[in-house]
Amino acid sequence: MSNARYDFAPRVRVQSSVNLLYVTRSRYEGDWHSLPHTHHCAELFYVLNGSGFFQVENEQFPLRPNDMVLVNPQVEHTEVSFSDSPMEYIVIGVEGVHFLDERQNETRYTRLTNLPDREDYLFYLRTLLREMESPAIGHDIICQGLTEVLLAQLSRHIVQVEQKSGQRKAGHECTKARRYIDENYTENITLDFLAELTHMNKYYLVHAFNREVGCSPINYLIARRITESKRLLASTNYSVSQISQVLGFSSPSYFSQSFKKALGVGPSEYRRRAQNQAAAADAAKSADE
Repeated sequence: MSNARYDFAPRVRVQSSVNLLYVTRSRYEGDWHSLPHTHHCAELFYVLNGSGFFQVENEQFPLRPNDMVLVNPQVEHTEVSFSDSPMEYIVIGVEGVHFLDERQNETRYTRLTNLPDREDYLFYLRTLLREMESPAIGHDIICQGLTEVLLAQLSRHIVQVEQKSGQRKAGHECTKARRYIDENYTENITLDFLAELTHMNKYYLVHAFNREVGCSPINYLIARRITESKRLLASTNYSVSQISQVLGFSSPSYFSQSFKKALGVGPSEYRRRAQNQAAAADAAKSADE
């Protein structure tokens, strides 16, 4: 596998919601075993020569010269070359962008064949690669500019390219998911349900929720249930099993495991300590009177 990657580290970062992170040129040579992987950024994948197939999660589709694939952040994917027609391709990694193929209502990836103006895209990509291979004065401005022009042309002709507005939309949808969890944490809430509720790909939802809230949606749900369980343990006589069931945990053992992981002690020990503290407080109050 012949592979050359050039990380983009400009001396002066141009103020933009979109940032080029890297450019890679790869050529299959029989020694590459591709594995499914994800990136925190979006990727644009362009086939120069050869053929193979691209896999996004459990979907596969063929690749031929001049095909382009746009993959959104946190979407599992990989590419595989046919040995009798070795693939050569360019990949660029871009931060702060999210692609939406409105023709297919697809939020994970966009597959582009029979590209209009493909000579323009090829020019942008080859120039990017050349500038990264042999950096000269001003190459950071040229590379950043070429990236924005390429994305603008994609947005004009083919696919919706969300920049800051996409992040604002993701933030709004994460707020919607968080509010739903706060109001319905005792229900059976799954990641698939929250993705459907917010009209987001579930992998992108996890990424965006982590960015906005600081944890995944499911971890936020568990934390919300743990908070309520502390109140119930301290103020009611419900058994651990009853509290587990009321709050929507799959089993008492999973509730106890989650509680201890969060607080360092199990539910029963937490209740004992809470009751001792309450009794001590009552005794102190009586003594003062």
